[in-house]
Amino acid sequence: MASTTSKPLQCLALFLLLAQLAHSAFIPKPKNRTEHKPDQLSNTYIVHVNHLLKPSRFATLEHWYISMVATHSPRAATNATAAAAAVAGRILYTYDTVMHGFAVRLAADEARSLSRGAPGVTAVHQARMYYPQTTRSPGFIGLDPEYGLWRDTEFGDGVIIGVIDSGIWPESPSFNAGSEVHGAGLFMFARGTARGVAPKARIAMYKCGGNWGCSDAAIIAGIDAAVKDGVDIISISLGGFPIPFYEDSLAIATFGAQREGVFVALAGGNSGPRPYTVTNVAPWMTTVGAGAVDRLFPANLTLGNGEVLVGQSLYTKMATGTTMAPLVLLDSCDEWSLSPDVVMGKIVVCLAGVYEGMLLQNAGGAGLVSMQGEEWHGDGVVADAFTLPALTLSYSKAEKLMDYFESAASPVASFSFACETVTGENRAPTAVGFSSRGPNRVVPELLKPDVLAPGLNILAAWPRDIPVSMLNMDTRRSEFNILSGTSMACPHAAGVAALIKKRHGDWTPAMIRSAMMTTAATLDNTGRDITDEGVQEAANATFTSATPLAAGAGHVRPQLAVDPGLVYDAGVEDYVDFLCSLNYTVEQLRVFVPDTAGCAPALPGGGPANLNYPSFVVAFNGSTRVRTLTRTVTKVYEKPETYSVAVSAPAGVKVTVRPATLEFKEKNEEKSYTVEFTSVAGGHVNQSWDVGHISWENRKHQVRSPVVFMWN
Repeated sequence: MASTTSKPLQCLALFLLLAQLAHSAFIPKPKNRTEHKPDQLSNTYIVHVNHLLKPSRFATLEHWYISMVATHSPRAATNATAAAAAVAGRILYTYDTVMHGFAVRLAADEARSLSRGAPGVTAVHQARMYYPQTTRSPGFIGLDPEYGLWRDTEFGDGVIIGVIDSGIWPESPSFNAGSEVHGAGLFMFARGTARGVAPKARIAMYKCGGNWGCSDAAIIAGIDAAVKDGVDIISISLGGFPIPFYEDSLAIATFGAQREGVFVALAGGNSGPRPYTVTNVAPWMTTVGAGAVDRLFPANLTLGNGEVLVGQSLYTKMATGTTMAPLVLLDSCDEWSLSPDVVMGKIVVCLAGVYEGMLLQNAGGAGLVSMQGEEWHGDGVVADAFTLPALTLSYSKAEKLMDYFESAASPVASFSFACETVTGENRAPTAVGFSSRGPNRVVPELLKPDVLAPGLNILAAWPRDIPVSMLNMDTRRSEFNILSGTSMACPHAAGVAALIKKRHGDWTPAMIRSAMMTTAATLDNTGRDITDEGVQEAANATFTSATPLAAGAGHVRPQLAVDPGLVYDAGVEDYVDFLCSLNYTVEQLRVFVPDTAGCAPALPGGGPANLNYPSFVVAFNGSTRVRTLTRTVTKVYEKPETYSVAVSAPAGVKVTVRPATLEFKEKNEEKSYTVEFTSVAGGHVNQSWDVGHISWENRKHQVRSPVVFMWN
């Protein structure tokens, strides 16, 4: 889904969040002949081609593509020149960097004919839509303008971040020279100096669509152009339903990007906390979930019995809470339910947002209490900029309000708004309830998401001609807005990657991801486990701590990520072996590697879980009670070091690591180790999954990998 606020223009806002990462911007355009709406995609297809098979009689690949389509079109003109001209107008994009092929408008029978009989065509896929998954956050993750990583990496100066999104608003003050915006905030909230994660990085913007999202045909064109233009990092806050990688255009295009050394961060989705909802799950992608920062926008609801319930609100008029008004509970807050006879002068309680608040205001209501309607929403409240006195209560606070309704004959309440921003008082980070969860639907033995980054109530730049609520009836305007979603988390991770890339220019995308994962925080600002705002269940046990299925390896810590000690590296050959472990056919592999001859014979003990990844998923079933996995680490620290292994595992699993120590003498030295996981007889027979970790440690470094155990 798009965002936890409103869908339109959310991706523009999150580019402007990235604009706060930039000292300056240049905006090369991808080849973009059209802008797709969802209803225009029914006849748009992406044709994957083995470019090495181009006949010599064609001067260019595009000439070949035109001939290819004309040959397989029963409606092509008999005159060759006229046929070529007609086909050329139907080709929307050609791709020649991260993959080879083209996007074209076809009838269904033409698409079938191309896929079955055109020499050189490896696959034909119908285009799909991808939707946006939508400043305290830099400071919260440990970045300070006066010392430390920002200074050491020159604020990411010279690193180029490519953003694949819906466009930019260059008039934003975040584009002004110097990048810092003093006095930034939404009205009186989150006031301060707006800085991004990599403030002196450069931004290249590639427009892929409009307010409704982007077609994969356009996204590939953007990625293709970005890599060709020489970007170092790509940020994509878009996602769709997870599908097999050989059909997934983002997976195919980002495979080509990592082959060229470009790190790609993608939003993990906003469909949590239901399991199997995480999207963008290929191993060469860095998949980012949403965490909460230690910032609140408190507002009080005082009940008639004197109890005070603290919620959150971006309502802008101060109030002292001295005037009580009747409370009325409604099942629905639609325009038919909010009649003046029912709501005039009353505070309405229901599941609602800014739009419903405006309807209530027009009907004469005195105020609105919006509730988190499900337990799994947790206490991570999305703050809304209401136009009438209103606040949002977490699920636990909403339960207390319901108790009051049951006990009071004539329930009343009053609001108190201090219109303030409070930091450092709430436990953070947390895994936000809406952030999509694993397991990985495509490959359960690959853990996703990879990391968390700030994604709840984030200050982002905003175009002045768009209402802050994105509702036409809203007259309020601001150069900044407060937004939530993994769309907000993704550019934070891209900014961290830019800082790492500045420090270590020769690192591969896998090394950068590894550094972010193995140094990620698993404890919050109170020293306790990061909590999960959603409900994660294993058999009859409820986890209040965030498991790797919600938080991945943990919350990003850029100060540590630039010096991880050891990294887990992987490249094209490793990823091809991974795809082979999924039993992909030669035809399916060729959308990634056109000249492949197929997979080598499988080695004993292979499988997707043996990819050299910084996390483990160990799957047991009735016939497999022992799993042995291998990993290789590369030393990236300058001085000699010795690491000892530390293991945490549930009672039902025995874990043996060989060797138990790793001794390194030189930088870039590699060492391999094996891990034997044994499901103990009688242990966890009724449990579907559990968690642990493996960590390589010494006095300076801790290289930590999460482990998820799955049964049956």
